[in-house]
Amino acid sequence: MRRLRSLDEAEEAAWVNPGDPRLWSTIREVWRLADRLAPIRFPPGVYRHRSIEEANAQAEAWEREAYTRLVASRAQ
Repeated sequence: MRRLRSLDEAEEAAWVNPGDPRLWSTIREVWRLADRLAPIRFPPGVYRHRSIEEANAQAEAWEREAYTRLVASRAQ
């Protein structure tokens, strides 16, 4: 545990420099936290689209559905 006296100290303490051996474990922990707080799951499989716009529209629809499920689960 470390006592931080200012926001500047907190930002400095949270920063991991490139090349630091803790970098990869820190990235892994951030990704795990993000997955626990806001999991986004896309349907498995390979999807073919006629255009990049169609593919983007499908991805946005999946993201909207995931967001709707997240909001509903937190409202309970």
